[in-house]
Parts: sequence; structure tokens; C-alpha cells
Amino acid sequence: MAFSLAALPSPSITLYLPKKGPNLYPPKLNKMSPIQCSLSVSTHSKTPQFDLKTYWTTLILEINQKLDQAVPIQYPDKIYEAMRYSVLAKGAKRAPPVMCVAACELFGGNRHAAFPTACALEMVHSASLIHDDLPCMDDDPSRRGQPSNHKIYGVDMAILAGDALFPLGFRHIVSHTPSDLVPEPRLLSVIAEIARAVGSTGMAAGQFLDLEGHPNSVEFVQEKKFGEMGECSAVCGGLLAGAKDDEIQRLRRYGRAVGVLYQVVDDILEAKTMKSKVDEDKKKKKGKSYVALYGVEKAIELAEELRAKAKKELDGFEKYGESVLPLYSFVDYAADRGFSFGESS
Repeated sequence: MAFSLAALPSPSITLYLPKKGPNLYPPKLNKMSPIQCSLSVSTHSKTPQFDLKTYWTTLILEINQKLDQAVPIQYPDKIYEAMRYSVLAKGAKRAPPVMCVAACELFGGNRHAAFPTACALEMVHSASLIHDDLPCMDDDPSRRGQPSNHKIYGVDMAILAGDALFPLGFRHIVSHTPSDLVPEPRLLSVIAEIARAVGSTGMAAGQFLDLEGHPNSVEFVQEKKFGEMGECSAVCGGLLAGAKDDEIQRLRRYGRAVGVLYQVVDDILEAKTMKSKVDEDKKKKKGKSYVALYGVEKAIELAEELRAKAKKELDGFEKYGESVLPLYSFVDYAADRGFSFGESS
């Protein structure tokens, strides 16, 4: 149930993507053209250069500080230690909270109004990762370059840590959002949106079908496990700033496309770097990914289609001028991984 997953090693890889937007399952690949790993403008939109790395890194520092304050050690110590282990993990890119802040600022919102919700999104995100990694779920021994929560604190404590982070996120929104910046009805909409995204019709539904193993459910699994977090993050930012209903729907489609795009590219890069038998065994456990089901080439075609789809939604925000640039650049980063974050990427 992740949007921003652990950083993979950064091999020198050129992704070849089609010049024309393909169908999802084309019989033959179109003529391919390389996409450079940089924040250069996509052919799908006329977007000026934007220093996303500085924007993102600055927000990471602020969000990390606020998360540290939001999850202090208190009784019972063990649960809070397990919560902090995942929430404050080194190398976390904070993609959900950064997208939330960027969406809020797009409509003229104050980032200080968005920070409590941004932190809550990271708590919910971390909780979903803790539970995803459990032996009864995806059974992953590592996350973000370090042992998974249950490998350090045990399965029982990992379950409790995840369970505690979900409601803490909601409480944090209510108790820390400045009332003079965000009216109460908007807060209620934000809480309802997060609850929808993580619930039985959202990420939980995606995890269920991932466990079931039905091959025809790949699109649903990808949208629910990975698209929901991106969708929720973008929508929450818009709700906080008072975006109109049609604008919220654009953000919804944008965030979902970026969330799936991010995971598809992760799977492509991982597939291209797999060499050992251990890697192959891990690939078999990936379950519902486009790469596992249709191969790298078709997954690459889908990645370009998702990039174009996300940017098309942003074209409807032209009236907001340069405020939309962070969200545009976010799409290119998801596809190209044009920069890294210190030692974690």
C-alpha cells in the first residue's frame, strides 16, 4: 500500500519509451525513443525548468522535524519506538506529504496549513508499509534500505505500531491544523478522504486482491495499492486550500496516475537490475505488477502513457501560473528519477 517505496540502487539505465501514446496492451511495440534521466520538459507539456530537488529537499527537512515532534517517545515506550523507527526512517522521500503541500500551494494555500495533514499522510503511509512487510502479507525483510519493522520489533509490535499510527494521523490533523487557516468543513473532508483511501474500498482492497493472486486484477491492485496514496495526497492538499469540485477531480486523476507511475518505474528498474536467483525469487513474489505479468517493454509503454495522463490533468490548472510547476516536475521525477536524495537514492 505504498506510494513512495524504498530507493533502489541507481544504475546507469536508459528507459526507452514510445513516441506515441500506446494502448495498454498493444500487440507490438511502437518505435522507441530514449528518455533521459533529467528534469527536462516532457514532449507532453510545455513546462519550464523547475528546481524540484531544492523544493522537495527543503520540505523534507521541515516535515522530518515536525514528524519527530509529532511522535515523541512516551509510555508504552516500545510501541512508540517501533512507530518512530518507521516514520523517521532515514532515506524516506516523503512523497505523499510533499505532494500534499504542493497541491495546497497550487491554490494559494499556506504550507503551514498543510503540514499537519502532510505529517498524517506520512504516518498513514508508514503504517501501511509496516503492515505490507509482515510475513502474512508481502513478507519483505527490508524497507528503505534497513530491516523491516517486524524484523526489529517482532510481528506483534509491528502490528501494534501500524495500528497506532493510523489514528494518530487523524488526531494530528484535528489538533494541529490552524483553525484560522483551514475551516472545519475542509478538515472533515480531508479526514474522510484519508479514511476512504486506506479503507476496504481503497488500499486494503488492493492488498486483498494482491494476496488472492488473480492475474486479471493487476490494474485494480496497482491503482489501489499505489495509486490511492498519490490520489489522496494530491486531493487533501486541494481540499485544505479550498479547491473547487472540478479541480479536486483533476487532482484525483493526477495523483492516481503519478502513484501508479512511480511504482511501475520502480518495478522496471528493479527488473533491469535483477541478476541472481535470489532476485528472481523476489520477482516471482512481486505478484500484481505490470512487469511481472506483461514484461518490461509493455510496462515501459504504460509508464509513458501514465506520464502523459498526469500532465494532461495539470494542463487544466494553467490559470494558476508557476504554482503548478512543482506538480508537473513531480511527474517527470516519477518517470525519470532525474536526481537522488543523498545516500538514500
